[in-house]
Amino acid sequence: MQDLLQTMIEAKQLSASDAKALELALGRGEIPSLNTEVDVLRWLAEEYEIPYTDLVDIKPDPALLSRFPARVLLKHEILPLQRDEDRILVATSRLFESQGFDTLRLLTGESFTPILAPAEAIRREMKKRLGVGADTLDSIEETKGLEVVDERDESDVDLEGAQDASIIRFVNQILADAIAMRSTDVHLEPFEDELQIRYRIDGILHAVPVPQQVKRFQSAIVSRVKILSNLDIAEKRLPQDGRIKIRHDKSEIDVRVSVIPMLHGEAVVLRLLHQDTALRGLTELQMGERENRILRAVLGLPHGIMLVTGPTGSGKTTTLYAALSEINDMERKIITIEDPIEYHLKGVNQIQVSEKSGLTFARGLRSILRHDPDVLLVGEIRDGETAQIAVQASLTGHLVFSTLHTNDAPGSLTRLVDMGVEPYLIASSLEAVLAQRLARIICPHCKRPDTSAPAQAYRRELSMGNGRTVYCGAGCEACRTTGFLGRRGVFELMAITEEIRELLLASTSTGPIRETARRQGMRTLREDGWRLVGEGATTVAEVLRVTKDETINGEAAIA
Repeated sequence: MQDLLQTMIEAKQLSASDAKALELALGRGEIPSLNTEVDVLRWLAEEYEIPYTDLVDIKPDPALLSRFPARVLLKHEILPLQRDEDRILVATSRLFESQGFDTLRLLTGESFTPILAPAEAIRREMKKRLGVGADTLDSIEETKGLEVVDERDESDVDLEGAQDASIIRFVNQILADAIAMRSTDVHLEPFEDELQIRYRIDGILHAVPVPQQVKRFQSAIVSRVKILSNLDIAEKRLPQDGRIKIRHDKSEIDVRVSVIPMLHGEAVVLRLLHQDTALRGLTELQMGERENRILRAVLGLPHGIMLVTGPTGSGKTTTLYAALSEINDMERKIITIEDPIEYHLKGVNQIQVSEKSGLTFARGLRSILRHDPDVLLVGEIRDGETAQIAVQASLTGHLVFSTLHTNDAPGSLTRLVDMGVEPYLIASSLEAVLAQRLARIICPHCKRPDTSAPAQAYRRELSMGNGRTVYCGAGCEACRTTGFLGRRGVFELMAITEEIRELLLASTSTGPIRETARRQGMRTLREDGWRLVGEGATTVAEVLRVTKDETINGEAAIA
């Protein structure tokens, strides 16, 4: 209690005399125990007869908020809310800090009435309403009047603006916020009258609020990113790729940078790869019993190929590294060739593809075979040459893992044939294909039963029974009102049996191969998604979003 009161006195949320009065009242039992900042602020509101709000029911008026300098509001943590006749209601947690109110009076000539609110709630609303880096951009406008070059003049470079301390802080703030929000990608997208910033969180893009004036500093912001990633800041007509290595709270993050010229300027995408992300084991992937059993059986084979398929960002590399970690021991030599290297695995020899120096997947794979490996991981089979070498490697006694971009597991067989690999070679070498997607998981903080008509209809159609409940997320602060927090894999594992090999040798199309695999026990992506719905892990709508409707014999298979 003493520590809390002292902290609030130092923050000018509480006066020393009020703290003593509060302690006396507590000692006499006149008031209940006060354990948090919110408790003390509520007591202050009652003592001084000041309104209190948690900023849930009352929201700032955007037009009113735009009249005040963001730098002043952020510095003093005061948030104008609404006009009440001839006064403006302002949320604050610092009742005994008058400098912020005095500054606003001098700037606007208005009168203000304080409303007490928790400091964290004020900061949350400020970030939501004012946007990332608002104070930084305010200070640029006031102190420097940063000149942005005319984008039509390709020879001119805004080097001075890119090196400005405020621009540096702004770019750093974008990266720090992206890390805090668990973002995997940051998109800086130029449009005619705005620079839009979006973060990809749990596979979905979310726009973040930015100050309107950020468009003026677009060129300087892009130049700053180019400087960090060692790109040519004078080149604005061609796409460029680079990388940034950053450290954040003792965490190493590799940022892959892609810059592409668009109609209204250069667009930037930053992909964040956490180098020290804890590596998952097969158990943590939470596969179904059948999928887990078959995958472990493949890992015990002396040679052959296993493919993991799915679109970009579906967790293929995470699954492959979980598999490698299961067989990573001193008895086997494991070599990987990747672009980029997303995980660092102790005891595994890892090679980074470098197109500039000529180290392609195919060339690297040929060299790897002379290093006496037992297990190979090829980051991606992109062309026929890489596919041919991977097949030959498996036929000469190596266990090969790789990824492929196909919509489902059966489609990978025809994809390899299209790449020029002979069907008999695929039949001889391929052992299993795993297709996967990532489905968002219901936020545990706001999880509740889903009583909507569509969800109940699917529950009955899936024969889940009255004892099973379908859940959804109501949306809360922890999940940014999305109702989801984190992701889990949805899997479709096809074992290459003798019957499927015969179909492949007969150049059979994907449809009959899929039908045969299903008859042998393969669950489709959507069917495995229903498993997660039955566990209460995700929603019906999320499964429908991440999986396509499989059709067999003209009938949609949803169960």
